[in-house]
Amino acid sequence: MEQPTIRAFFDEPTNTVSYLVWDPASRAAAVIDPVLGWDNRSGEADTGFADRILQAAAGEGVEIRWVLETHAHADHLTAAPYLKARSGAPIGIGEHIKEVQKIFRPVFAADDVKPDGGDFDRLFRDGERFPLGGLEVEVLHVPGHTPADIAYRIGDDVFVGDTLFMHDYGTARADFPGGDARQLYRSIQRLLALPPRTRLWMCHDYKAPGRDSFAWQSTVAEQRAHNPHVKDGRTEEEFVAFRTGRDAQLAAPLLLLPSIQVNIRAGRFPEAEANGVRYLRIPVTPKGWSPA
Repeated sequence: MEQPTIRAFFDEPTNTVSYLVWDPASRAAAVIDPVLGWDNRSGEADTGFADRILQAAAGEGVEIRWVLETHAHADHLTAAPYLKARSGAPIGIGEHIKEVQKIFRPVFAADDVKPDGGDFDRLFRDGERFPLGGLEVEVLHVPGHTPADIAYRIGDDVFVGDTLFMHDYGTARADFPGGDARQLYRSIQRLLALPPRTRLWMCHDYKAPGRDSFAWQSTVAEQRAHNPHVKDGRTEEEFVAFRTGRDAQLAAPLLLLPSIQVNIRAGRFPEAEANGVRYLRIPVTPKGWSPA
């Protein structure tokens, strides 16, 4: 079976890995989990990182046919609509994004979020297969981190999103609204049941203690042998107890509030107000006092 060619792009400010993946024969390509530059202090967004992917695609002579999201990210804003505007490629995500939208639409009073995932061009079902040139992409629903997480499998390569981290680091948190540590364990076991040689491509890396360089490619065999959270022998109950306790100590991601409300719109910002400025919303939760 023909294997895809893969180029990774690492955004160090958000520790996110985006991928340009293509069929060597037809030159049909997909971009997975693209990052939009965002300055949280100024509210400035920039496309420099996405432009690097576009320049690489042009240099390789490939045509971007898909912009694919593994889930609605909470730690970076997506550049999906920018890549769609530049390439014409549709934006795809798992069909359970509809559940995530229902959770967060009232949180941000985001009444302009289109119902039933309508901001996205394609909602993938678990087990669905679609072509990328002469290659076939299989969709795996792997909930737990969020209800909508999916992985994309192309032959011996699987893009796992936030479900797993490098085998020397561990697994994703499961404490966001709609997240579930038990579901996460079962989703990970689904991935680890794939053939041992299967290559797993991470969406994030934070450099495990003792490792000096960033990394984002592992294998099923390496995960099963070394991942401290889910290696062979770790039971579901042990994982749930560990993950629940660990998550209770974690701070919210720095870009959670801007990211979620943009990403559930497939990267679309709210419409401009009468003054021509677009605004994001920040829910306020007073603790220990009542605002006047």
